[in-house]
Amino acid sequence: MSGQTFLFDGVAIPFAANETIAMALDRSGIRSFGAGQGSSAGRYFCGIGACQACIVAVDGIGMEACLTPARSGLRVTRIAPVSP
Repeated sequence: MSGQTFLFDGVAIPFAANETIAMALDRSGIRSFGAGQGSSAGRYFCGIGACQACIVAVDGIGMEACLTPARSGLRVTRIAPVSP
């Protein structure tokens, strides 16, 4: 472990060098990333950005957690469900 962390919903998440946000969250036991598409929860699924099931807000911008490198000091949050 690199000793570095990012924040996920205010909780410090450690990550290793060359890890994505999704990898670090998964290793930390976090499986639900917030609202997903349709009735499914957001989660780490395909790992290549194709399904976009892992969208999270990274410093306020929606990004795929499986493609976004973990960096110290990031503020990552779940995407809240949108009401129709």
